[in-house]
Amino acid sequence: MQALTPEQYERLRDLAAAWQQQQGRSLKASPHYNPRLSVDALCFQALPKGEADHEDVAYLVGALVTPVSLSLVLVPAEKSAPPPEPGIHRHFILPSGRYPFVAELLVDSLWLWRCELMDDLSDLDSLQEASRLAQQMMNKVMAPAGN
Repeated sequence: MQALTPEQYERLRDLAAAWQQQQGRSLKASPHYNPRLSVDALCFQALPKGEADHEDVAYLVGALVTPVSLSLVLVPAEKSAPPPEPGIHRHFILPSGRYPFVAELLVDSLWLWRCELMDDLSDLDSLQEASRLAQQMMNKVMAPAGN
């Protein structure tokens, strides 16, 4: 597995901050809002070009934890990758199988493909618990099907 660059880590921090800024009010209005959690991009790893997609795009795959949900996300590894049309749905193949994603544009150069896997994190007691849940999810997603 290839290590992320400092620029990629910075983009992931920017992505979490942009998500918080764009979605903050709707998150707090959710009946499942958990004030013990924050928005964080966790457990990311690089996928080589073509591994998750038929296009010539390399992605970072990881978890987006919010005070409401846990999502699997694909972020372009290179900042220069052109964004898809927001709202487009597409399936991506990861080691454990096919997942349905939707394209989301956060700000001009920050976009992602998101697949919400859990829509209620209200029973989690801490950020550490959310982090462990994200790690477990990523271990399952990145394990070959049948394992």
